[in-house]
Amino acid sequence: MTSERIYVGSYTSQAGGGDGIAFGPLDGIETVATIADPSFLVISADGRFLYATDEEDNGKVAAFAIQPDGGLEFLNNQPTGGVHPCHLDIDPSGRYLLSANYTSGSVAVHALNDDGSVGERADFVQRSGTGPNAERQEGPHAHQIAFDPAGAYVFDIDLGSDTVYSSTLGEDGVLHEVDQLRIHPGAGPRHMVFHPTADAAYVINELDSTLTVCSYSDGKLQVVQTASTRPADSPGENFPAELLISADGRFLYGSNRGDNTVAVFAIAADGQSVELVQTISSGGDWPRHLAFGNDGKTLYAANERSDQIATFSIDNGQLTAQGEPVSWPKPVCILPV
Repeated sequence: MTSERIYVGSYTSQAGGGDGIAFGPLDGIETVATIADPSFLVISADGRFLYATDEEDNGKVAAFAIQPDGGLEFLNNQPTGGVHPCHLDIDPSGRYLLSANYTSGSVAVHALNDDGSVGERADFVQRSGTGPNAERQEGPHAHQIAFDPAGAYVFDIDLGSDTVYSSTLGEDGVLHEVDQLRIHPGAGPRHMVFHPTADAAYVINELDSTLTVCSYSDGKLQVVQTASTRPADSPGENFPAELLISADGRFLYGSNRGDNTVAVFAIAADGQSVELVQTISSGGDWPRHLAFGNDGKTLYAANERSDQIATFSIDNGQLTAQGEPVSWPKPVCILPV
């Protein structure tokens, strides 16, 4: 089992949920911060601060100072202005923290202070729109914040309206919309990643188990391929969640909740097409999040419903389960350090 130290965010409001944020080697993680529903975590570029969503009705983002032993000192929190923030990211300049409010379908931008604390809200954008899935797309549902490799454009992915929004982020922290990509109706786009060198991006869709391949240029995306995240004729319902891309841009990894698998795609040299080459058990039930180890040779799967974190080795893109999954309550985010 890897000795790498990781932070783990867990749902706390569910029956049998955790206490907040945990830290340590996988076989010895312990709670280091008590916070309600920290469903996503990020660390500042200098490694000094950790930020977490507080996925409650009155959504917040929280800041912590990372201690030498990995412990967390709470600094402050700020309201996002939305309901159930589920994702966040720091802009490349390190000056702003952006968050996606899932239930209310909005995006918030907060300034970051020199001491690492979260400052006042610099911008707030309320998305609109619906999709054909009456139960899940009755309104906008922002699910991710992502920057392109150059850091020139920021994207917010809206599951409720099948839309990926592209914007620039001004010096004052204000978002200026550049373009919109409409994914096919009922797809439910959830997360996206960019190819590290090719002009391409990939969107995993929660509601119809597809992966959308896009060409990319100057903040604008164009669909070039749609592929399934499952083998043909797979039975039952399935809801993809996380999407990762290898550092060399050769492979994608997507989690399938329902099938409870990790799907592996080989990426063409030009980045413009993919092929499903492996599906492997996620090591538990409902893999909400995936994360690479810092060596790029390890992949973690956070299985929310079975309270398990599974570890895989990566060899030429292919995954192999390593040891038995580790028990931890309601893990939904893994962040290696």
